[in-house]
Amino acid sequence: MQTVNLKKYYYPLFVKDTFVEVSDEVAEALLLMHREENNRTHKIWYHKAYYSLDCEDGIENCALDFTTKSPEDILVEREEEQLFLTMLERLAEAMRDLTDTQARRIHARYVLGKKLTEIAAEEGVSVSVVQQSIKSALKRMRRYFEKKKWRK
Repeated sequence: MQTVNLKKYYYPLFVKDTFVEVSDEVAEALLLMHREENNRTHKIWYHKAYYSLDCEDGIENCALDFTTKSPEDILVEREEEQLFLTMLERLAEAMRDLTDTQARRIHARYVLGKKLTEIAAEEGVSVSVVQQSIKSALKRMRRYFEKKKWRK
């Protein structure tokens, strides 16, 4: 009897180490299967054979993604996209509640990814002023979200 880690052979199904005792024949079969799979993957990579005109070895099936999404997956994706768009609309609405300076600084900091020192240099103010303005803007947006009952 040998102990094998199922994570090594069935990674998508076992993401944590799961040790099982199996007979020597099963352990050897798992090892051979793993080696054949690695050899096939290496062969495809080495020969850059991501597609072929012949139907040998199923290389074209590996290259072309024949997995179609289930209707459930499509619905979940649409719902997530709708939630994302709703959140963007809510953020835009909350941004309109800010002063022009706060909105400009929030946009520069979080959308454009600028550092506080860059924003301060562009506007000719100190970093602490920009920092305080952004902090108060975030606080104001948080209160706006709570007022609208958008926060959970």
